[in-house]
Amino acid sequence: FFFFFFFSSRRRHTRCREVSWARRCVQETVSTQSTWDSFYQGFVVAMAEQQEKAFQKQNNVYLNTKALLSKKTEKGERYYKTVGLGFKTPKEAINGTYIDKKCPFTSNVSIRGRIIKGICIGTKMKNTIVIRRDYLHYVKKYLRFEKRHTTVSAHCAPCFSHVKVGDIVTIGQCRPLSKTVRFNVLKFEPFKIVGNVKKQFMLFQTKNAIKITCLLYT
Repeated sequence: FFFFFFFSSRRRHTRCREVSWARRCVQETVSTQSTWDSFYQGFVVAMAEQQEKAFQKQNNVYLNTKALLSKKTEKGERYYKTVGLGFKTPKEAINGTYIDKKCPFTSNVSIRGRIIKGICIGTKMKNTIVIRRDYLHYVKKYLRFEKRHTTVSAHCAPCFSHVKVGDIVTIGQCRPLSKTVRFNVLKFEPFKIVGNVKKQFMLFQTKNAIKITCLLYT
């Protein structure tokens, strides 16, 4: 009985030591993680650099010309364009090094069709954001307007990596880029919303909104 009690107490003591050691390791990892996070905050990159392992190349640039292989053009050549409709090409698209085959400023994707303005409500996907667009629907039976909204998925190029939830985003229609994406981000305005973004109702000054406001006040 004495030997059994001695071994059981010793086993219990070693188990307690293992638990305390594990707790200490977790605390050290958390402290080191927080210090590394605070350390890296000072080195935030202005633009999201790419992490692909494959060689990235723009379709409109030929890299084997003698001019590009010379010493004077070590920086390389970059293709960019203006999408028209009064939208300016961002500086990140001109001076950046990212390669995005779905970007409207640095690829063959053309903007045509609808131009929509809405609030960004989600940025969890890679290079894709979700936009909420509010509008008023007229009910003929009650002679009243009711609030409605739709959500639209849009491709967000790396030149617009600063887009956050709550910002006002202007998107333009393009060819189908994926199963649910048919729009591309053209412009965004930083905007701060107090409270839940999905609870807000904002109407932007489009032609239909102007007509509705005229009907409401007449």
